[in-house]
Amino acid sequence: MVRLFFVSITVVACLILMNGTGLSQGVRLEKNITLSMANEAASAAVEMCLTKGWLVSAAVVDRSGVLKALQRADGAGFHTVDAARRKAYTSASMRTSTSGILENIRNNPASTNLGQIDGFLILGGGVPIRAGDEVIGAIGVGGAPGGHLDDQCAEAAIGKIKDRLK
Repeated sequence: MVRLFFVSITVVACLILMNGTGLSQGVRLEKNITLSMANEAASAAVEMCLTKGWLVSAAVVDRSGVLKALQRADGAGFHTVDAARRKAYTSASMRTSTSGILENIRNNPASTNLGQIDGFLILGGGVPIRAGDEVIGAIGVGGAPGGHLDDQCAEAAIGKIKDRLK
């Protein structure tokens, strides 16, 4: 009887150790960008571009591509709002930069139709935001005179928050 009790205790302990509480099967924990960090990144991107004289919009989406923060510089074209959001969405969805996707399309004709996916915009300026190896969101910048310049502003924004991306 005592032996059965100890075996039962051991089995329960193993279940708890394997599953946390033993009741968490099927639950996945994921990191995601916070509202305050998303606002900070969007602001940093717009400010960086302003120092170069570029009037842009910056959008930050969460890991699922849902808009979290959006800022538009005074005088930025109204088309830049949707461009920034779609670049961020594309980057979050593909878990890579939109410039990288564009390069892949240039080198791999089989991927040409990626641009036909609803909501995608494959122009430079969309960059994933990572905490370690995990994509927790993405930033999209639109309005600089070239996608590579939008990339610079997005990268600078990520640089402003990188010390807290853990």
